[in-house]
Amino acid sequence: MSGPGDIVRMDAAGLAAAIAGRAVSCVEVMNAYLDHIEALNPAVNAIVALQDREGLIAQARGRDDEAARGAMLGPLHGFPHAVKDLSWVKGLPATSGSPILKDFVPAEDSLHVARMRAAGAIFIGKTNTPEFGLGSHTYNPVHGATLNAYDQNRSAGGSSGGAAVALALRMAPLADGSDYGGSLRNPAGWNNVYGFRPGYGVVPAPGEDVWLPSMSVTGPMARTVSDLARLLSVQAGYDARAPLSAPGDGRRFLHPLGAPVKGRRIGWLGDLAGWAPYEPGVLDLCRAALGAFETLGCEVGEALPDHSPEAAWQAFLTLRHWQAGGGLLRLYRDPAKRALMKPEAVWEVEQGQALSAYDVTAASITRTAWSNAVRRLFERFDYLIMPTAQVFAFDSARAWPREIAGQTMRTYHEWMKAVCLVSLSGCPALAAPAGFSAGGLAMGLQIIAPVGGEMDCLHLAHALEAATDWVATRPPALLG
Repeated sequence: MSGPGDIVRMDAAGLAAAIAGRAVSCVEVMNAYLDHIEALNPAVNAIVALQDREGLIAQARGRDDEAARGAMLGPLHGFPHAVKDLSWVKGLPATSGSPILKDFVPAEDSLHVARMRAAGAIFIGKTNTPEFGLGSHTYNPVHGATLNAYDQNRSAGGSSGGAAVALALRMAPLADGSDYGGSLRNPAGWNNVYGFRPGYGVVPAPGEDVWLPSMSVTGPMARTVSDLARLLSVQAGYDARAPLSAPGDGRRFLHPLGAPVKGRRIGWLGDLAGWAPYEPGVLDLCRAALGAFETLGCEVGEALPDHSPEAAWQAFLTLRHWQAGGGLLRLYRDPAKRALMKPEAVWEVEQGQALSAYDVTAASITRTAWSNAVRRLFERFDYLIMPTAQVFAFDSARAWPREIAGQTMRTYHEWMKAVCLVSLSGCPALAAPAGFSAGGLAMGLQIIAPVGGEMDCLHLAHALEAATDWVATRPPALLG
């Protein structure tokens, strides 16, 4: 029988096999994770709204009863899971990091949450996020800041920062997140785990405006690529409530990941010919990480879209104002609630109010031109590669970097603008560990494939994992 320390160090595939084979009970799994969270979470504040142990153990006992009857629910049977605090879990607080919503408890699950519940997950609480998910640094006035798994003076990234840190410290076997401008990718890179931004509609996202798709998508985070595919297989698949969701069944992501990558052509985007500033050391570390692809037999070359990245960035800003600001407008219109919103949220709404429908249309046309420029790159390359952030994890006391390499950052997300342009392209992008700086800070690579190429991302990431396996070789010091 595995002990508690062994249980939390299992990958999701191993944990599922142990539960299915009755080598461990769901009660043992739940106790092991809750003990581990009790020991480590106070140092990082990744998991919030943690539920009562007695109730969670009762749910785990129910999962054991189901297993004894041969009624396993699915690939997450008995898994303790904390959901990102932008999503709804029936009966759990859903604050979005805002004091306006600090007492809100939804009466239903978000769609992907319902799928995880049906697959056997037990929801133990939420993972922390910045207020309304705005920004790639996880802090808010409700739950405070989440700290980096490798350096507790540094940012965890965001907006899926709590998810990434919980994973890195083995406080959860899997994690879910969402991504508009890098929220699955930057925290994964900064915490030495994997995060996957699939294309729009792969994970269905119903809402009030399902016919006006956002750039935001939901996706999985994990410590191994096969685990990433496991959770994506649960999250993904068509749903009539999300009419723009991709056809097919999520189980397609469970196909074997050992496809050969020798001869694959990889384009290095780097700093987009100097347009995007990078903190010293980031590009050098990521260029060095490209050597692993060459060792695998891939061909690596320089890549640059034949379209202005600055024009694309301006289009991103317009669409962000329209989509993020529009989603917050209802709260903004109430002066008492507006007073509780952070300045970046107010700014998004007010910038959005200044837009016309023609401005949004023009930005959408520019987005199409940018995505076509990226598409043309895939006529020469099978994959594109770029760092998961332009800076290493910064001091957690700072709201956001005001300068990179001598260039002033004018907005709360400009320091992530290169990553945002990958979102603008519509392509799937998988964040994989790239290594560590001399100071011990983690960084990641984005593996970008053409629209519809999620399995291609998984194949290359799986090959990279086999060649480097940073997760196993460089665990956080907090794990001992």
